[in-house]
Amino acid sequence: MFLKNKVERRQLWILCLASALLGVMATFVAQILLGGISFFSNLFYLHKFSVEEFHFTNITLTPWSIAIPVVGGILVGLIARFGSAGIRGHGIPEAMEKVLYGDSRIPRRITFLKPFASALAIGTGGPFGAEGPIIATGASLGSWLGRLKIFSRASSKDRKILLAAGAAAGMTAIFGTPLSAVFISIELLLFEFSASTFVPVVVAVGIAYSIRLAAGFTHPVFMMDFMPAEFGYNMFYYFFIGALTGGVSCFVSKLVFWVEDQFEKLPIHWMYWPALGGIVVGVVGLIEPRSLGVGYDNITTALHAKLLISSALAIFFWKLVSWAVALGSGTSGGTLAPLLTFGSSLGLALGIIGQDLFPELGIRLEVCALVGMSAMFAGATRAILTSTVFALESTGVGFGIAPLLLGNSAAYLISLIFMKETIMTEKLARKGKHVPSEYFHVKNESLLKE
Repeated sequence: MFLKNKVERRQLWILCLASALLGVMATFVAQILLGGISFFSNLFYLHKFSVEEFHFTNITLTPWSIAIPVVGGILVGLIARFGSAGIRGHGIPEAMEKVLYGDSRIPRRITFLKPFASALAIGTGGPFGAEGPIIATGASLGSWLGRLKIFSRASSKDRKILLAAGAAAGMTAIFGTPLSAVFISIELLLFEFSASTFVPVVVAVGIAYSIRLAAGFTHPVFMMDFMPAEFGYNMFYYFFIGALTGGVSCFVSKLVFWVEDQFEKLPIHWMYWPALGGIVVGVVGLIEPRSLGVGYDNITTALHAKLLISSALAIFFWKLVSWAVALGSGTSGGTLAPLLTFGSSLGLALGIIGQDLFPELGIRLEVCALVGMSAMFAGATRAILTSTVFALESTGVGFGIAPLLLGNSAAYLISLIFMKETIMTEKLARKGKHVPSEYFHVKNESLLKE
């Protein structure tokens, strides 16, 4: 890339400095969000003021526990009605809409209301991840920073870069996956690849990751044990898992929007929908407590192949029911952690079946869970680079690159056949708003013309 004059070079320096600040801010907000989730979980389920890590499998639920997600839904509905309706949803499609059609301007109040509402929804049992809300919050921080007086000359593109930098920094702060955070900003927010857009995002991610390491979070979030690479004909089965999981990801994506359509038909204001969704979350939680909350421990357990096939399928089914209804009701929460849960548990179940049917192939259950986790992400979002790199970074393994590439490619191709839109773009498409299917290189194109 060639910056033609001093003004462009100076602007890039300013964007990089601002991105460094965003890296610090997004990391701080991410910790507040995670602390808020633990705080509300301890408050509502254990009736104590604490930010200690909370696991739903360690508590005893009663029929009265059904009321907790309902209360959370009522509070989130009130925040959405009288605070900002922008807190509804899982965050990434809303950020995409602002990039493509909102001049990269996100209301400032989202910076505060989105993490608060999400912490409340997840803390009261909502089956969501924290990554969507923090990406949305980081994007809001970037949008806010891009409108300060110091950026009086900032263009829409500059604000887009800062929005993407904040989003990527937020994802890095949650998962400690810097490369996949950069890729997700390119695939789902920037829609282009050039140094002028790429470098500020890398700066924000680098700062966020450095702070995470300095704080002592040095291990991958879903750390797996090292195992020797033993690949042969079992690669065909990993490809099959990717293809089948890709098909399931289409069903999962369509299910959410079908549920959303059913809520649209209700003769009551949307403010009350999250409370109705909370009833389902609470009832399902009594049946399968592992369906409640973020559920990162479910993913780790599946990746270590420590679930029976019945448990893996139970987590998949009940988490899907709870998540689809809750998200379709318009509450606030992320989709990535649930998608990873669905994929890892389904992949493990398919691996167990494969070992029984084809014992001579040498199928590894851990690899099956890993491929399923990543393929569910790839099929639902079609962010194939992000899903592949994320699986490697979040688990700390290098043996899975070959099966991941095969499985994710299969999931991507299946998704193209059965879904016109993705779980990230469907909402925009329903509004008649087009989302680019390919990203481009603005600078190179102009240079080639010259």
